[in-house]
Amino acid sequence: MKPIYSSAAEAVGNIHDGATLMVGGFGLVGIPEQLILALVEKGVKDLTVISNNCGVDEWGLGLLLKKRQIKKIIASYVGENKEFERQVLAGEIEVELTPQGTLAEKIRAGGAGIPAFYTPAGVGTSIAEGKEIRTFHGKEYVLEEALHADFALIRAAKADKFGNLIYNKTAQNFNPMMAAAGAVTIAEVEELVEAGDLDPNTIHTPSIYVQGLLVAKQEKRIERLTTRTS
Repeated sequence: MKPIYSSAAEAVGNIHDGATLMVGGFGLVGIPEQLILALVEKGVKDLTVISNNCGVDEWGLGLLLKKRQIKKIIASYVGENKEFERQVLAGEIEVELTPQGTLAEKIRAGGAGIPAFYTPAGVGTSIAEGKEIRTFHGKEYVLEEALHADFALIRAAKADKFGNLIYNKTAQNFNPMMAAAGAVTIAEVEELVEAGDLDPNTIHTPSIYVQGLLVAKQEKRIERLTTRTS
């Protein structure tokens, strides 16, 4: 059985200043909301965060940005956060922008034990500066190294007490691959069931990748609300 934390504060208790974190989610979908809030309250700083994006100004990773707890972020998209834009332009945060597919593969490779791979994405751009370029079948590819993290904070819809996880639709996004690439993976889940209650054919992340569980409800905020008149 996996440890089941009594609070988000307990779940992030071992996350220290200077840690490297992978944080699941795409926009505000599938983000570990309560774990992020606990990090804000804990006040850890100098974090390196690997995530598709950095939330919005008042929610998700944007809360860590607001309190200047992030030293560096490795991401593919940062366009929805004005505070992030301000910190980048002011030179207050280090940013490593990576093509989205490359970011996903760097994380997946880290979890699969693959140290590096070649990709055509970024060849001929600043992305490839300082990196090895090789030609395969007449086409150039850039060498990209895998990513790992001290901790992976992810969100799932359901877990059993062994730590097997099921995600809800698009909330899978980066969560399954990050679960495999974190040295310690903490899963924030909405529903916890007994071991053996999940159909093995429906499990997205096997328990071997999960080191702890937190049962917590989500606000599930909408990143950008679009309406139309009737």
